[in-house]
Amino acid sequence: MRNYNILITTMRLDIGGAETHIVELAKGLFREGFNVIAASAGGVYEKELTDSGIKVYHVPLDNKKPHNVVKAYCQLKSIIKENKIDLVHAHARIPGFICGLLHRGMGFPFVTTAHGTWKTGYGLRYITNWGQKTLAVSEDIRKYLLENYKIRDKDIKVTINGIDTDKFSPGIDCSDIENELKLRPEDMKIVYISRFDSDRGYIINKLLEIIPELSSCIPNLKVIMVGSGNILDSIMEKARKINDTAGQKTVIVTGSRTDINKFTALADLFIGFGRSSLEAMSAGKPLILAGNEGYIGILNKDSLEDAINSNFSGRGKNKVESEAFKNDILKVLRMSSEERKALGDFGRSVIESSYSVKRMVQDNIQVYAQLLEHE
Repeated sequence: MRNYNILITTMRLDIGGAETHIVELAKGLFREGFNVIAASAGGVYEKELTDSGIKVYHVPLDNKKPHNVVKAYCQLKSIIKENKIDLVHAHARIPGFICGLLHRGMGFPFVTTAHGTWKTGYGLRYITNWGQKTLAVSEDIRKYLLENYKIRDKDIKVTINGIDTDKFSPGIDCSDIENELKLRPEDMKIVYISRFDSDRGYIINKLLEIIPELSSCIPNLKVIMVGSGNILDSIMEKARKINDTAGQKTVIVTGSRTDINKFTALADLFIGFGRSSLEAMSAGKPLILAGNEGYIGILNKDSLEDAINSNFSGRGKNKVESEAFKNDILKVLRMSSEERKALGDFGRSVIESSYSVKRMVQDNIQVYAQLLEHE
């Protein structure tokens, strides 16, 4: 299982849990001896892939406009032929649809990964292609696939979001970020990292809504929000108004960054969900799991099972209301440093035992082998 040419396709390579999963997978496969090629509409993580020796192509895979679909189809067909691709691995609905069309005509082994649940109405179920084999990043997504698509259970493998525990570590030097943002040693820092898109808007706006109350209780509070997307401008405007009213810069919105491990490392409390929450756990940070799909709250031994079952998304739980959200945040920030460290150490131990990049890469290789070794 070495020296195969693997094409990984995705919509974009910007900040996001699925995108980071793809980057770590591509680098891990490359380290294992595969020749990995990536195709997407571009993004901030392209440089990390090219620096790792992975060839990257620009293909308009980020929208379903008919002329872009045709263009992407033609470009991918050329890439597959030119690079003698042995297997195509698609992530997200549009790349999966286009690669599925190519698979019918070209016959290459075809794998997909399901990173979340998608709407199935208006015929969307019928234009979704899950390939010959599918990886699901959690058990609840496996169930969603079985309930909504005609996929055989034996063709689905549950995997994980693998985390680089060296990159996301409590010992990371983040002094350059502290200097850049003019943070003081006495500041109490909340960090939130995600895509700033409308489908994430609920929890982002809830956090912004309660910041004035939080700041009145924690005068040295700093809320650092990292990411980019289609609601970034509105988030920056709301942050500006909060800061103007307070007469100080409580909310810092950085936009898109690739050095997110340093932002994670400087947190006294991390708020997030999905992959970013796993990265915070790896960095040994106290975590409040708050997602657009549901709220789990402070991660500890009591809430871990719910977190795992929803792939750290909160799916199946109620959305958080402002008062409960505020109270959980204050509870963590008012803990002693020893109590916060104990929460962080617990999260780090979970990642080290169950969420390594190496395991994620091996899961994918096992699925590839089922197709490549029967060619």
